[in-house]
Amino acid sequence: MKISYNWLTDYLKCSLDVNAIALLLTDIGLEVEAIEKYESVKGGLQGFVTGKVITREQHPNADKLSKTTVDVGGERLLDIVCGAPNVASGQKVIVALEGAMIYKGDEGFKIGKSKIRGEVSEGMICAEDELGIGESHEGILVLPEDTMIGLPASDYFSIVNDTMFEIGITPNHADALSHIGVARDLAAAIKVRKLGEVSVQWPDVLAFKPDNNNLPVKISVEDNNACPRYSGVTVSGITVEPSPEWLQNRLKAIGIRPINNVVDISNYILFEYGQPIHTFDAKAVDGRVIVKKAAPGSKFVTLDHVERNLSPNDLLINNASEPMCLAGVFGGEKSGVTNQTTSVFIESAYFEPVTIRKTSKLHSLKTDASFRFERGTDPEVTVIALKRAAMMIKEVAGGMISSDIVDIYPSPVSYAELELKYSAIDKLIGEQIPHETIVEIIDALEIKIKRQDDTGLLIAIPPFKVDVKTTSDIVEEILRIYGYNKIESGLQMRSSISYSTKPDQEMLYNRIADYLVSNNFNEILTNSLSSSAYYNDERWFQPAESVAILNPLSKELDVMRQSLLFGGLESIAYNVNRKQQNLKFFEFGTVYKLNTQSKSEKVTDKFNEKKLLSIIATGKVNSEHWNREDKLVDFYFINGYVFNILKMMGVNSANLTTNDLPLIYSVGQSFRYNNKPLYSVGIVKPELAAKAGISQEIVAASIEWDYLVSIARQYKVSYKEVSRFPEVRRDLALVLEKEVTYTEIEKVALKVNKHLLKRVNLFDVYEGEKIEAGKKSYAVSFILQDESKTLTDKEIDNFMSKLAKALEQELGARIRK
Repeated sequence: MKISYNWLTDYLKCSLDVNAIALLLTDIGLEVEAIEKYESVKGGLQGFVTGKVITREQHPNADKLSKTTVDVGGERLLDIVCGAPNVASGQKVIVALEGAMIYKGDEGFKIGKSKIRGEVSEGMICAEDELGIGESHEGILVLPEDTMIGLPASDYFSIVNDTMFEIGITPNHADALSHIGVARDLAAAIKVRKLGEVSVQWPDVLAFKPDNNNLPVKISVEDNNACPRYSGVTVSGITVEPSPEWLQNRLKAIGIRPINNVVDISNYILFEYGQPIHTFDAKAVDGRVIVKKAAPGSKFVTLDHVERNLSPNDLLINNASEPMCLAGVFGGEKSGVTNQTTSVFIESAYFEPVTIRKTSKLHSLKTDASFRFERGTDPEVTVIALKRAAMMIKEVAGGMISSDIVDIYPSPVSYAELELKYSAIDKLIGEQIPHETIVEIIDALEIKIKRQDDTGLLIAIPPFKVDVKTTSDIVEEILRIYGYNKIESGLQMRSSISYSTKPDQEMLYNRIADYLVSNNFNEILTNSLSSSAYYNDERWFQPAESVAILNPLSKELDVMRQSLLFGGLESIAYNVNRKQQNLKFFEFGTVYKLNTQSKSEKVTDKFNEKKLLSIIATGKVNSEHWNREDKLVDFYFINGYVFNILKMMGVNSANLTTNDLPLIYSVGQSFRYNNKPLYSVGIVKPELAAKAGISQEIVAASIEWDYLVSIARQYKVSYKEVSRFPEVRRDLALVLEKEVTYTEIEKVALKVNKHLLKRVNLFDVYEGEKIEAGKKSYAVSFILQDESKTLTDKEIDNFMSKLAKALEQELGARIRK
């Protein structure tokens, strides 16, 4: 949430500068994530001054240019070449001096001394659009004759400069979702920590009074549980028009787009008090407001022109005949304020948080109002905010307050009482804070002290402290104002022994991640929520197995992911769109499926989840370099890394068997280990890559990480002395059917004599002339070694003979001579 420094200083007077306030906010639990500058005109018109055109004559080398001399209050006149048709001597104008920046949107250029068609120009006489204060470019902006010369343009136009604190509000600080809430906490901290003089001045509404009672509204609340308090008042005779500059700048500074004076005041009150205000056109209200739940099967068209199917749990604000608003969430199409509105009904209410949260989730509507109502607003401030809104509308839009305030509050929310013992506070903190300091903090936070003695306090917690309920909550409030950094940490350290399964899964994860990162892969972490559109095509996935989200944030996040593929594809698309073509990613992540065969309601039976390791790459293997080959990522590139990972985890390749290739690949391989799926690797089908907007080839692999870890548990590293006897290499050129894989050759070779055969390697593949159609030639090397003696030629020849025969019988191989 953005908090304006200028806005804060309306209520809080202190000697702290912007940086000191930012540090203090973070220290009291309102973490400042960023500090931004706001200027009502981009650049703040720095380097622009008022001036007077002294002389004007035709440019000698250009028909549409003029030579001028301009007085800007300096020691001498400036020579400026101007292209505006309306420039004339005697005019008061705005001049951009050397070094000033002229902005067009986010782009800008610096004014410098230059020659234009041979004549020196030492600045620029500006039009409205060049200043950023309007759209006109028909000519230069001419100021009134009595304008002072040399006045900074920022002063002349009253340019607003402000500083924004981007605050990360945690869920337990709903009371800080406003400028007054933040100012209250700041004032408490400054006072308690003795950081200088501080005074606070909240908006004054004592002057509120109705001007007449010409527009009364009858209000009834049918569900006091969902709406414990509802207040309203009317204002008539208003004029709806753009807000004054000060109000527009306040809203723009915090990122809110101004709409009109009435709507802008509603937004202003929301960010001032944290109390949402809704303003209805009084004609739509027609003298009657009924707060009640929606009828079953009813529909309602909201302000965004969407017809919504209502739930019986949805709370509505109705007139006598139809709904006008989804209470606390979103307005209706027919009841909003327009340029034709002359009278308004202003609503200020306290709605039960769970009711608003359910409606917001059901209809996927997130608004500033619902955000606050869901977390809990202050029921005690509804009438105060209502008075403030009515007075501001009267001031800004004209008109008269035309009814008494109607306040429906049958069961006032009471202050929660809590017995607070000093001994309990000391125990939770670990050291003793002076009792008078505790009392000072509680008082500064506007928590009432009903009784005080030597052992503790009886306090009454105001309703705006929504999440303060227990002693530990109060201790947290005390500590953040007192200062966590003041609490000394003890010298004693306590620890416990934790048991972890072997092997250590975190260690295995780090080992594989380090291996991939050291080979120029980047780890990614993508959202477990995905789009059902990815899984609706039965060619690739089973739509029925998608785990749907009951209240999705959006259509793009409405199911749990069945695969890590699309997260990887989205990451690639994001980078490719930013001119990064050569990409290598990996991700450890969980995938989820609905078990359509299970009849059980037990969660572990109904849903399946497992952890995978995904590897995905595209583009070139290496970045461009004069001494490196421009090789593209392919199946063999990724497969090599997969094979090395399996080896590192203790997978015996002899136990791998081929599996059905997943439908997401156009070409690839899939393997089982001890008859259970272990991994797949291949080229992603172009149709799937196109779903993410990718046209280049994508190679991906998916490894069953949970299963791989279970294999690693059985893998034991053992030491063996290096053999003193030499290895022998023999090569075979084999002609095979195209369907035969290298893995099959390796398995046949190991069956011949796995004690002698140490390694098998495929070092050449050939298809073409002199090879029959439908066949291929593999050149394979075999490394033999006897660890107890040197192999003889006879033993080697015997092995190779048996190997050739086995390859011929089992794979139909023919030895090429």
